[in-house]
Parts: sequence; C-alpha cells; structure tokens
Amino acid sequence: MQGEGQAIGGQATESMTGKLLVATPALKDPNFDRTVVLLVAHEPGGALGVVLNRATEVPVADVLREWGDLARHPAVLFEGGPVQPDSAICLARMRQPVRRLKGFHQVSGAVGTLDLSVDPHRLRENVQSIRVFAGYAGWGTGQLEQEVEDGSWFVLEALPGDAFVERPDDLWPMVLRRQGGMMAAVAHFPPDVALN
Repeated sequence: MQGEGQAIGGQATESMTGKLLVATPALKDPNFDRTVVLLVAHEPGGALGVVLNRATEVPVADVLREWGDLARHPAVLFEGGPVQPDSAICLARMRQPVRRLKGFHQVSGAVGTLDLSVDPHRLRENVQSIRVFAGYAGWGTGQLEQEVEDGSWFVLEALPGDAFVERPDDLWPMVLRRQGGMMAAVAHFPPDVALN
C-alpha cells in the first residue's frame, strides 16, 4: 500500500509510489535509455510504473474510440514499458484531487490510474486529461531498490503535469534541469557515450 515502509537490508524504506524514476547515463538496459518512469505502485512485493516519454504514432482514438477526446496532446498511445505490451494502463489527471471515484485509483494528488472499462462520458466533468500506455515497467521484490542503489535511477519528485507534457521527448532533460546543480549537468550528457 502507498505510504507503507518495507524492510530492505534490515532497514525500513518509504514507498516510492508517485515518484519519478529518471534513468541515469549508467543504466545499461536499452528498454530504459533516457526514460522517465512514473511509479504507480511500490509495495513490498515489487513495483510497477509507466514510461512517460515514449510516444508511438498510434492515436488513442484508433484503439479506444470513446477515450480519444480526453487524451492529452499528443493524443497517441505511449510505450509504457516492456512488460505485457498488449495491456493498457491509463493515467488520468483529475480537475481536483479525488480520493473516491469509481474506476480511479489515486497515485499522487490529482494523478492516478483510471479503469478503461468505465464509461468515459461519466468521468468527463472530473477528468482534465488522460494518457494511455501500452505495457508497463515492473520490478520484483527488492529489484528496484537494488537498481537505485547501483546508480541506474535517480528517484525524484514528480510534478502533476509530468505525465501529460506536450513534448514527451523533452521530459528527460527537463526533469534533470529543474533539479539544478550537478544533476542539471547530466541533462547535457551525450546520448552516444557509454559509462564504464
């Protein structure tokens, strides 16, 4: 559950649900090169997130007709991650923070996951925008914590608009630059240089 601590190496850690995972240049997995992942769940059994900056060319309306007009520009499907690419996860930004709304599961503030089997017309007055992800990123027990410890990910605070930016290709450097200092310098790291 969100907010519950978990024991890692004998120490309790806070849930990272709602945080951004920003790939460091040291991350070797090409599935996550220069990605920004929003963690939608982080529990003792593992973690689940969606990659925010991998847009496809497929319009949401072509796949989920009734949801197309709620999709934020660019109104296309996103590659949410390498796990179950045939499944869909929908993120929604509500007009105001909502804790109880059928089909909505709060991740952080006004952002959460939305059940695509719910009638979108019933949600129209509450939903500011959605983004639909094909697949997701998943980690088993302790796997994400180990990757963070190994320097593969920066764990950063998310802003409500991060999942809905109009230029998703710019998200990785944008998130790093707003951190300031040395982390801002990482935003200028050449993409074709590998760290040993």
